[in-house]
Amino acid sequence: MSGTHTLPDLPYAYDALEPYISRQIMELHHKKHHQTYVNALNAAEQAYAKAATPRERIALQAALKFNGGGHINHSLFWKNLAPAHSEGKGAGGALAAGPLKDALDATFGSVDAFKKEFNAATAGIQGSGWGWLGLNPGSKRLEIVTTSNQDPLITHIPIIGVDIWEHAFYLQYLNVKVDYLNAIWNVVNWDEAEKRYQEGLAGKVRL
Repeated sequence: MSGTHTLPDLPYAYDALEPYISRQIMELHHKKHHQTYVNALNAAEQAYAKAATPRERIALQAALKFNGGGHINHSLFWKNLAPAHSEGKGAGGALAAGPLKDALDATFGSVDAFKKEFNAATAGIQGSGWGWLGLNPGSKRLEIVTTSNQDPLITHIPIIGVDIWEHAFYLQYLNVKVDYLNAIWNVVNWDEAEKRYQEGLAGKVRL
C-alpha cells in the first residue's frame, strides 16, 4: 500500500553517540531530515497512485527516487551505528574476530587499511552522497562503493553505509569531512554489519 511509510525509532538515545556524533545533530538528522524524506515519499507515492497517464508517472520518478532513497538509506544508517565501546556505552566501534573481519583482512590487508581506503573514497564524493561497504552479489567480495545524493545502493548488498551529506556532520565538524569520517568508526555497529554480511553471503537482503 502506498503512502504508509513511517519514521523508524532510533535504537538508542539521541545523545548515545556522543562525543562522536552530538545529540543536536542526531535530533536534527532524525526528526527533521529523515522525517522530511518520509513525508515526501508518502506524498509522491500517493500522487503516483492517482496518476492517470505515463507522463504523470514519469514526472514523479525523481521524487520517488530521491525521497525513497533518503528513507531507505537513513533507516539503514541508524542501525549501522551504536554507542561507543571506547566510552563504555555499548559495542560501537568494536569489531570482533569472525567472518567479516577475516574478509576485510583478506580484501584490504587489514581493518585499518579498509577504513583508510573507505574514508578516502567517501571524502572524495563531490557534493552530497553516501559511502558504502557493499557485498558484490556475484563475486561475494566486499567492495567500497559511493552513491550520489540519496541514491540507494542497488548494485551491492549494503553492509555499512555512511552519510556524507553536510546535515550529518556540519554542526559538529564544520566542513572537515575527514574528521567526521575518522570519528564515525568509533560508533559503527560492527555487530549489525556482521549480520548483514552473513545474510548477504546466504543470499538474504534486507534494510
